[in-house]
Amino acid sequence: MDPARARRLLAQHLRTDQLLGLDAVPIHPAPNHPEQPTLIQQPAGHDRGPKTQAPPRPASTPRLTPAPPPIEIDPSLPKAEALAQLREHLATNEAVLAKLLPGTQLVFGEGDPDAEIMFIGEGAGADEARTGRPFVGKAGQLLDQMIKAMGLSREGVYITNVVHFQPPGNRVPTPDEVDLGWPYMIGQVQIVKPKVIVAVGGTSAKALLNTTTGITRLRGQWHTFDAVQIDGQGIPLMPTFHPAFLLRSYTRENRSKVWNDLLAVLAQLGKEAPKRG
Repeated sequence: MDPARARRLLAQHLRTDQLLGLDAVPIHPAPNHPEQPTLIQQPAGHDRGPKTQAPPRPASTPRLTPAPPPIEIDPSLPKAEALAQLREHLATNEAVLAKLLPGTQLVFGEGDPDAEIMFIGEGAGADEARTGRPFVGKAGQLLDQMIKAMGLSREGVYITNVVHFQPPGNRVPTPDEVDLGWPYMIGQVQIVKPKVIVAVGGTSAKALLNTTTGITRLRGQWHTFDAVQIDGQGIPLMPTFHPAFLLRSYTRENRSKVWNDLLAVLAQLGKEAPKRG
């Protein structure tokens, strides 16, 4: 390859890494040390990729039957009050409470009630179930970096999940578990009325789009979330890879794909990512 072209390509890759805030390499423990993987900090732009990769999580079977109806919320309520009322309803749902693992909490959404962008993931992990907040573990920290790279803040978007509790063994939610969380996820979308939804990961994308198509084929393409109508139209939806997948498959190609998805979201809103020196 021409040296000048090679330098340009390398500069582009480093630029993408910088914008995504990705300057850490995930290192997974040896098989006889089952603790969580740690991040070893590297100089900015230095990327060797992981020496090993965690096995992929199994795909879930999506819900292909009519979804449960949403929770009725007074449309005259201020958004913050309506969200608080929906949260209280969730906290009294015995079927949902029965799913809580010992020592864990329900995980409702959080963020700006007037957010233009809503990020919807699949369900709570161990860190989320312990704190009662969505996306606060290593994947959540990476999502925060991605949001910051877009020129936004976590407080300026809205983040929630399809399922509001941690499934046993941190496995992929079942269709029944998705059905339990569906009315509350829909309720949050109806209240916030985002201009764009980002489906974070395959489980979320399959549930929101009611499809069996995998995230590799869904991501990077605009879809419409028709379950909630705003001014008679569905909400534009962009599926993208889950940050946990990026941590497992830490490649320039995957990072570039996610960054391109996020750039498309900004373009949909008529915004540009901030330039960095």
